[in-house]
Amino acid sequence: MNPILLSGLPALSPGQQGIAELHDAGLWDQVIEEIDGRRIRVGDHWMTDFASCNYLGLDLDPQVQASVGEQIARWGTHPSWSRMLGSPRLYPQLEERLAELLGAPDVLTLPTISQIHLSAIPALAGKGGTILLDSRAHRTIYDGCVYARAQGATVKRFASGDLEQAAELLRQAPADQPRLVCMDGVNSMTGNHPDLTAFAELCREHGALLYVDDAHGMGVIGERRPDETSPYGARGNAVVKHTGGTYENIVLVGGLSKSYSSLLAFIACEPAVKRHLKITCPPYLYSGPVPTASLATAHAGLDVNAERGDALRAHLHHLTARVLDQLDAFGVKTPNESGFPLIEVPLRDPALLQPVGRALLDRGAYVTLAPYPGVPRDEVGFRIQLTAANTDAEVDALLDTLKWLHHDFSDAGSPMRPA
Repeated sequence: MNPILLSGLPALSPGQQGIAELHDAGLWDQVIEEIDGRRIRVGDHWMTDFASCNYLGLDLDPQVQASVGEQIARWGTHPSWSRMLGSPRLYPQLEERLAELLGAPDVLTLPTISQIHLSAIPALAGKGGTILLDSRAHRTIYDGCVYARAQGATVKRFASGDLEQAAELLRQAPADQPRLVCMDGVNSMTGNHPDLTAFAELCREHGALLYVDDAHGMGVIGERRPDETSPYGARGNAVVKHTGGTYENIVLVGGLSKSYSSLLAFIACEPAVKRHLKITCPPYLYSGPVPTASLATAHAGLDVNAERGDALRAHLHHLTARVLDQLDAFGVKTPNESGFPLIEVPLRDPALLQPVGRALLDRGAYVTLAPYPGVPRDEVGFRIQLTAANTDAEVDALLDTLKWLHHDFSDAGSPMRPA
């Protein structure tokens, strides 16, 4: 690269430098050459994928895969209107189906959750509004809040899950301006969700709007009922229904790119909020829409969910419980208190991240590494993600690898943080 251009690049922060080191060590940014079920090939090395967020395994489901051709023949590969200009009938049909599943008054779909946060949060806060941001909310929510602040909103952070601090900040916020409380549903590292019932009640008391990102929970956790097949609940209709809530003063953001393996995101909200967002959100007004293939697989995924989603979730819970039980038997600390198929394993020393990451890859376990600042320094480690497309045999091999890591990785003892 031209040295003059290189010298003009901004210096990396300490946290970014840590990410760069993982990249340069070949532990990130892999090129996947081939897949076979949940087996993946990087170069000549086959591994089992425990980094996928396709929780229901619909990316590999023949019924979902077969749905694409008919819709492409009808609508072409890409409906290149902006949503405001025109939408294929697939869009409103999908929004109606999602609203029914979620038990929501209405739904608006856009391509990605990141687009939603960057456009909906500023649109809902306005120039004089106040945003209260949970300190552990996903980085994309934070980015949306930063953009809202640049447009005139006030942003204040509160300790994650701290209801009393959030209440005090709401009392201080001008009551004649919009107020938002922004937080995760199922957290992307811990797998846990907040006391949504308490935060919803707090927001209703103060006339504020609770803005929840349940990217991970959508499709996995759902309404509780006597005939549920696992502790995840039934139907996979996300955290609001899982906690027995309603959509009064709640905006729920979620995606189909994880459990439903389709490029699509949504906002579940009141019709008046949907109308406001249609008029104010740049992705709805100006951006290209979701490809036809993703609209088709989203519809097919909803069909599969209705027909056999709870059976898939029961298998997913079984696999996840096996991993959590093994870690518990080792006395290893994991913040996962929910049984969600997303298991963060902190290391006793952040400096062990690269050697542990390399060892896991070498032994065929493809996991997500979690460096600082993506997680706090005392939670640096790796994340295991299970999907319904994983098999018991693959989990057997993972447990053997975790046993090796715990007992034989180093003479200094297990690299995993003890409970």
